[in-house]
Amino acid sequence: MGEWLPAVLVEAFTSEPLQGNGAAVVRLRQPAEAAWMQRLAGSFKQSETAFLYRDERDRWRLRWFTPTCEVELCGHATLAATLALAHWGELVRGESVQLASRSGPLTVGLHPDWQDAGHLVLPSSGLEPLPVPKALQDLLGQRIERYWGSPLGYRVALLHAAAPLADLVNPATQLQGQDRMGLVLMQPLDGQGPELMGKPCDYQLRFFAPGLGIEEDPVTGSAHALVAPWWMEQLGRPQVRGWQASARRGGMRCDDAGPGLVRLSGAGQLLWDGQINSSGAGCDPLNWQQAVPL
Repeated sequence: MGEWLPAVLVEAFTSEPLQGNGAAVVRLRQPAEAAWMQRLAGSFKQSETAFLYRDERDRWRLRWFTPTCEVELCGHATLAATLALAHWGELVRGESVQLASRSGPLTVGLHPDWQDAGHLVLPSSGLEPLPVPKALQDLLGQRIERYWGSPLGYRVALLHAAAPLADLVNPATQLQGQDRMGLVLMQPLDGQGPELMGKPCDYQLRFFAPGLGIEEDPVTGSAHALVAPWWMEQLGRPQVRGWQASARRGGMRCDDAGPGLVRLSGAGQLLWDGQINSSGAGCDPLNWQQAVPL
């Protein structure tokens, strides 16, 4: 029988209970083996499970797993990890810390003004224009105005403001090629979006990633970090608000944080707080050093 480890489930990027994007967060006492973390993520069945480990030099290390694989970047599970650290008394308002991850160091903190809210700075890898794929346009039944690839591996398609994005039938099972590893469908809201943190949202999106074991992700920080700079450029300002038109609604404020960086701010709701049995976790410090360099 293993020792018991603290674990929580946080619904991220929402100020409402039972909305947003759920992520389990597990606090490790030593670097666990990847196979155990993957099995545990499969048991939690959240779109991502975050694992935090404080190393011998007092630095936080962070890894993310979907139910089927480890991922390079996850915004909502990073926000969940931030709020979990606050819940465990490891982070206070006004303080920022760096979490070491596969995508480099991520700066996180608690929002100074909003209750139960945090912020995180994510890399934004930029959009690479591509020809509009006719097969995807036919599948969606909607005209794609622009289409991009990205170093993150996601594809992005811009739809007209009048397209029924929220009501589109989930295309995940029929996506082909690179679209399966992450497809962002987005459209402008032209001032008619839901209100978030005091102002209406500027755009909305949906995100599908069947190749990562996620048919549709409810509120996706990495997707907003990827597309927010494009919306900032279109609207001519350094701050935009993005909404996700999924069944579990939520959104975030996106601020320019410097070249190639976006600061995401959003609320989160603690759904449960408990412990898990660490039996079978093992200890694999070398794997952690390679996967989460500092």
